[in-house]
Amino acid sequence: MIELENGVFMEQVEDLSRKKLWPDVRDMLLLLEPADIAAILAEVSVDRLPLLYRLLPKELAAEVFVEMEAEEQELLIKGFSDTELKEVLDELYVDDTVDLIEEMPATVVKRILKHTDPETRKSVNEILNYPEDSAGSIMTTEFVDLKRDMTVADALKRIRRTGVDKETINICYVTDPSRHLLGLVSIRTLLLSDEDDVIEEIMETNYISASTMDDREDVAQGLKKYDFLALPVVDKESRLVGIVTIDDAIDVMEEEATEDFELMAGMSPSDKPYLRTGVVETVKSRIPWLLLLMLSATFTGIVIASFEDKLAVCSVLIGFIPMLMGTGGNCGNQSSVAVIRGLSLDEIDFDDIFRVAWKEARVAAVCGGLLSGANFVKLILVDRWLMGNSEVTVMVALAICLTLVCTVFCAKVVGAMLPLLAERVGLDPAVLAAPFISTIVDVLSLLIYFRFASLLLGL
Repeated sequence: MIELENGVFMEQVEDLSRKKLWPDVRDMLLLLEPADIAAILAEVSVDRLPLLYRLLPKELAAEVFVEMEAEEQELLIKGFSDTELKEVLDELYVDDTVDLIEEMPATVVKRILKHTDPETRKSVNEILNYPEDSAGSIMTTEFVDLKRDMTVADALKRIRRTGVDKETINICYVTDPSRHLLGLVSIRTLLLSDEDDVIEEIMETNYISASTMDDREDVAQGLKKYDFLALPVVDKESRLVGIVTIDDAIDVMEEEATEDFELMAGMSPSDKPYLRTGVVETVKSRIPWLLLLMLSATFTGIVIASFEDKLAVCSVLIGFIPMLMGTGGNCGNQSSVAVIRGLSLDEIDFDDIFRVAWKEARVAAVCGGLLSGANFVKLILVDRWLMGNSEVTVMVALAICLTLVCTVFCAKVVGAMLPLLAERVGLDPAVLAAPFISTIVDVLSLLIYFRFASLLLGL
């Protein structure tokens, strides 16, 4: 097993490169998987990258190229001769070519399309015409299709003849002359069947498919749910136009998860790695959200200012505001993350809103009771007796603890409801998660706090 994390392998490659022992470098790289080679090439200097890449055999070079970041791909393409570029493109699957084109500037795209064959260019253009978030945009048109009147022997001959250029041959798709999907058959079924068996007799007709316009995240979840390696994609007339493979589904899930995390943290989504994103780009992705949240936080200031006179009478109340707001925000975030996860995994939907609200209300009652009980003990034993703060009376502690119970309740219900409501109106639930929930809960906690303080302390 080769350990890349400790840097030893990388140092050896660098050392051999400096000594220009290219055959030895090549032998070392051949020991690695394409993704690991791409990781090493990402760390080498710009002038050495093309040299190391050209050491790789043609097929391996194409696999490594797919795993590389867009910046390295663009650098290599600019340095490729026309022959080298065509060799790489000929080894790429259609969906990988589409991904490459989407990442490249216009001048590079023109050169790529110029060196692709007409059939590939046609497939690429078809995929690019689908909406970005649709199943059609991530499918590949390279699959093995069979006819229902074929024998197993005929099917195996076709797989041997055409399968080398297909992304997967584990599942073959049975179509009629009009390309309507009739069923599917696995390579395992073919190998275990008699050679004179007819495909129509052994194919699976109870299949699951996706439409070209289905949301790509739903398709990825379908692959995960059913443990499929590939999912057929059909058009409105049920004609087979492509398949979505598990590797593309994993990429989609990673992108969606990253986008959700960034939105929940109050940042605009970025498709670049952290260390490859410039300072200006990072600022642009963060400052709009920071400005919006800063403005929304002024509501908190307005509430505090409206109760300024009462706080002046009982100043001890000021010290507990951060605790109440922080606890409310934390409770709201816990609920929102749980609901957003449930929505993304199709465990819950808007129809479950009352069940979710009832569950979170019960959770809030228990959590609020435990937190307020612990806080009451802390206020009396620590703040009043040990620290000698005589202003922390039983009534002050009671006002704080009652506020805590109500704040936790409101925070958990709001945190659970907002993502569901966002999903209902077609917004991304992550957008209304942590930042906006915290702002809403902050205002509610202050209003509840000052209300209890007015009632119990006569302010």
